[in-house]
Amino acid sequence: MTSDSQSGLLHHVELYASDFDTSASFWGWLLGELGYDVYQDWDGGRSWKRGPTYIVLVQADETYLDEPYHRCRPGLNHLAFHAKSREQVNELTAELRERDAPILYEDDHPFAGGDDHYAVYFEDPERMKV
Repeated sequence: MTSDSQSGLLHHVELYASDFDTSASFWGWLLGELGYDVYQDWDGGRSWKRGPTYIVLVQADETYLDEPYHRCRPGLNHLAFHAKSREQVNELTAELRERDAPILYEDDHPFAGGDDHYAVYFEDPERMKV
């Protein structure tokens, strides 16, 4: 049961990874930069929490690894987070480049979402758009 102030807010997102260690390293860094702390840790899984919301990462079972994730198939397309400033967007962009994370819409960066959206669009290790 939640309070009226939390009713309707996102509780958590659960992501499955084909390579848990690679994805956990990437998401651990990113979520740490966005103010999340490790919440739970178990064999093949980890969660990070900020306020009432948490994000879970789990190693996908081998049975389901035969078809890779693609954001244009039915299901989750992307996750979008607020940055605290343009400076944070710039810092994240530099770090993403150092990590060789694909930056999307590079020709229009950092205004790929329009003149009022200063952002970086990129892919996680599974090619999910963030």
